[in-house]
Amino acid sequence: MAARASSPEKRPGFFSQLRTLYTFTQQTYKGLPWLLVGVVLAGAALGVGIGFLIPPVAVWSIILWGVTGLLFGVLMGLTLTTRLSTRAMYKRIDGVPGATGHVISTSLGRSWQANENPVGVNPKTQEAVYRVIGRGGVVIIGEGSRGRLTRLVNDERQKVQRVASGVPLTVLYVGHGDEDVPISQLATRIKKLPKKIDRATMAAVIKRVDSVSQTLTSLPIPKGIDPTKVRAPRPR
Repeated sequence: MAARASSPEKRPGFFSQLRTLYTFTQQTYKGLPWLLVGVVLAGAALGVGIGFLIPPVAVWSIILWGVTGLLFGVLMGLTLTTRLSTRAMYKRIDGVPGATGHVISTSLGRSWQANENPVGVNPKTQEAVYRVIGRGGVVIIGEGSRGRLTRLVNDERQKVQRVASGVPLTVLYVGHGDEDVPISQLATRIKKLPKKIDRATMAAVIKRVDSVSQTLTSLPIPKGIDPTKVRAPRPR
């Protein structure tokens, strides 16, 4: 008798995810508990204040507005925790090999095709080159020292230009130099590139570039970062 298929892994519930998010954020922002208490109390106070200002002033009206303000404060607290968790994530992965792959594989959406694995890597220094293809063309991203990345970046540039001539090609370097892009702004920078090719051309470019290139073994994601729980933000 065939063995029964194992049941799918149960995803953590809402409160479990919330607790994980809070714990992760509080490790970076030690004052988070007091900040959240202040936000919730400020929301409740705002609601009570509105209750006194809007006639007719009655006990039931003040209580109703107070509860409304309390719920608003809780909502603002959740929003604040989410934003701070994103900042905490970027602080913890900044400068760590593999951070670029994590960001581009979770933050660009369907308009771009990206892989967390590099297309070129220096095994000694763990400096790597990543590639993204989308409506804005092809983006080559260097992670590490510009000087030591020159050969890897040029090799990838030549591969792309050989099979996708005429397609916009952008080269970015992740870092904190004058012309570098901070890891926290990488997804935003890529998404702001003007759309130069249609979806059909994009699909053709992906196929052509994949035929002359290959992705390598993924670099390790920084310890303490669970990409299933902490996502990079969606720039507005």
